[in-house]
Amino acid sequence: MFFKRVFVLILMLFSSISLAFTPTQAQIEQFKKLPRAQQEALAKQYGVDVSAFSSSTASLKTNNEQQQSVQPRELDEVRNDKESVSEKPFEKVLKPFGYELFSGQPSTFAPSEAPVVPNDYVIGNGDMITINLYGKTSAVHDVMVDGEGRLSIPDFSPVQVAGLTYSELKKLIEQKVSKEAIGLNVFISISGMRSLRVMVLGEVYKPGSYTVSPLSTITHALFASGGLSEIASLRNVQLKRQGKTVTNLDLYDLLLDGNAEHDISLKNGDIIFVPSVGEQISVEGAVKREGIFELSDTDTKQSIEKMFGGFKENAYKKQVQLHRVDDSYRSLAINVDFSQSNDSFKPQGGDRFIVQEVSERVLDSVKVIGAVVRPGVYEWSDGLTFDKVIKRLESDLLPQADYRYALILRETLDNGKLEVLQFSPFEALGSGNLYLKKNDEVFIFSRYNQKKTEEQALTELALTENELKQQYQSKLWHLFEYQELKKHLDEANKYASKVLDSEFAPFSRKVLLEFVKRRLETRSGLKFGALSYEVSGEVRFPGVYPISRNLTVSDAIIAAGGLLESAFESKAELTRFVNTEEEQFKYIHLNLNNEQHLKQSIVDNDNLNILMQPNWQTGNKVTLKGEVKFPGTYTVSKGENLNSVIKRAGGLTVYAEPNAAVFTREAIKTQEQKQLEKLSEELRRNIASMSLQRTSGFSAQMSYEETNKLLSDLSSVEVVGRLVIDLPDVLEKRENVILQDGDTLYIPGKQDSISVIGEVNYASSHLFKSGITIDKYLEMSGGLKERANKEQIYVIKANGSVFIPQSSGWFSVNYQGQLQAGDTIVVPMDATYMDNLTLWNTATQIFFQLTAGIAAITRL
Repeated sequence: MFFKRVFVLILMLFSSISLAFTPTQAQIEQFKKLPRAQQEALAKQYGVDVSAFSSSTASLKTNNEQQQSVQPRELDEVRNDKESVSEKPFEKVLKPFGYELFSGQPSTFAPSEAPVVPNDYVIGNGDMITINLYGKTSAVHDVMVDGEGRLSIPDFSPVQVAGLTYSELKKLIEQKVSKEAIGLNVFISISGMRSLRVMVLGEVYKPGSYTVSPLSTITHALFASGGLSEIASLRNVQLKRQGKTVTNLDLYDLLLDGNAEHDISLKNGDIIFVPSVGEQISVEGAVKREGIFELSDTDTKQSIEKMFGGFKENAYKKQVQLHRVDDSYRSLAINVDFSQSNDSFKPQGGDRFIVQEVSERVLDSVKVIGAVVRPGVYEWSDGLTFDKVIKRLESDLLPQADYRYALILRETLDNGKLEVLQFSPFEALGSGNLYLKKNDEVFIFSRYNQKKTEEQALTELALTENELKQQYQSKLWHLFEYQELKKHLDEANKYASKVLDSEFAPFSRKVLLEFVKRRLETRSGLKFGALSYEVSGEVRFPGVYPISRNLTVSDAIIAAGGLLESAFESKAELTRFVNTEEEQFKYIHLNLNNEQHLKQSIVDNDNLNILMQPNWQTGNKVTLKGEVKFPGTYTVSKGENLNSVIKRAGGLTVYAEPNAAVFTREAIKTQEQKQLEKLSEELRRNIASMSLQRTSGFSAQMSYEETNKLLSDLSSVEVVGRLVIDLPDVLEKRENVILQDGDTLYIPGKQDSISVIGEVNYASSHLFKSGITIDKYLEMSGGLKERANKEQIYVIKANGSVFIPQSSGWFSVNYQGQLQAGDTIVVPMDATYMDNLTLWNTATQIFFQLTAGIAAITRL
């Protein structure tokens, strides 16, 4: 719509050109951004010729800019629908070769700007010669060669110059001046050349008669006519002179070899004729220039190779696929060997060459992948063992490498599928009898799964600069491997890219086993679940692992990183899927201290579950802060209470205020957060509903901005997870608080202030004085706002309990008593200002209680 308005403005300005108004260059540029079809439609609508904009644009150029006689053509005018999507799925759309070079659009029929005139230029009728005389007198004469071929210089006799070359002309004039005038020197130049009129016909963009420079050649005339059409021949451009064909120009000689031997100069009355394209071939695949090429009668295998620029380095030249249509209109499949140049192969029109790439797989090799210093492909030879590739664990493996667990992916001899072999790099290096077969892939894993854990361990090792470089290079190599994998396993590549950017270490089991999984699925044709087993429970890396040859329970535990300290070695369970009439699963009980049980075989779909020791507990963490003698984080046993931990911390200091203690719990914090989010969402829905009902009270009493700010404050408040306790009762053992993991106790110092928050004119804290009433503190805070709810003023005690003065208690626990230091007086908002939304009562109370809890903690 914006461009249309600009276009209309341009049209209005254009219609006023006679009144000295001209569209600006910026306006013209905005118009050009419109699609061609829209330009033409709008121009037709307003009765304006689109071509006029070209001249307008040209008129805006400065005198220093030279107007080009040939402008670029629209791409769709060059090849029509050549760039359209192929109707056949996955078929590549090829471009005809060479046409874009001449795809210009003539903007004028005037001769091209005069270039530097060569010395062999032949002088003819109409050439303008500038004579500069200097010496005893000075004069400049511009004279033209007349129809008789003569040049008449003032004060000199005429001289015949037609047919002379430019160099001969200069010598002739110099001799003439020296003979006929004494003391004069002369400088000769050609200031203007005659023009030629030639015809350009056939398959060109704009056939017709063109005025060109006498220095022009055949290709200049083609440029002047806008170039070739999409069905023009590039191999047989004909120059006709006086009814005879003077030369045939093969543009492929010019495009491929730079040979302009047949691109001869034109003469007045010449005709350039471009016939229709001849027989064509197409070439695609691993070549340097894919496209459609025109054949000549003399083309051979070597000449068409020059057409497509030769083969790429990874092209399989020995068997290039050729699809050919024979005389009976049948499609034939032929293999052409381009690695041999001495055969008699002859290309034919309609041939389609498809050049495949060589296999990316390196044959007779061994690939090492993972936590190794030098990952990559190694030469394989008969008798190659693992210790010849990895000679020393310390120097050839990265510091994080797992010495106990590694895998080999190996091709089976019978069907070419992959099988898995599990081994220990440490044992293989010691024995020297782990033989590798050609095309084996060796995977060396990291001892860590999490990237953060691995990086922390490497930091503690204080690696040298060279070792850090090895880490970086290995990761780069694996990243390259994942990108190469994309060509065959797109899903694996997506997963790998995601994992590399995630929390997993690059050589962890999580990452490399996914690589193994995809390879096995591709080569076997089966889902990974049918080729795997699972280890769960008390192991370092529980998960799904590939089935390897002769796999045992001991091997499965090693694959999962070994047992955790919490593992119950006397009892483990192996679940096996049998699916018989009697039972679906078979349960095998194992004692991991028994050698025979460790040798139990593992088969597809088995699940090895390592159980946890009874009553095993890793230890809960509880934090004490504030006025305790030894604040810090303590490990507590299951069932331990708060009083016990306080005693372990040395008890409270003399400055402690136990009545103001704040006890927080992670489980309560999570629950509060969910309740707060739910409450906020309900309020939003209710307010939205009220606004849609257009109630007068809502719009008149509280604006949208005010309600939105209240909702924003409610949703952004930080939950505390406070559990109200009476710490003096806890210390006296009248109240028992059983601790949970993550509990925190904040014990502030002696309190000496009262806080007032909510709908008061100046929310602040005041020095506590015994006997001062709530009304007095409210008065000290500037009094109540108009929207304050005077009937619902309440007090949050220092220990978190809440009471309403002159009430039986509300909101948390029943409490009757006087104000004390550390208390907070809360003045809530009158909910009638929100169209009696009952949720606001609860919302504001929760908001202020959370605020008071945070304030109590920040006072520590």
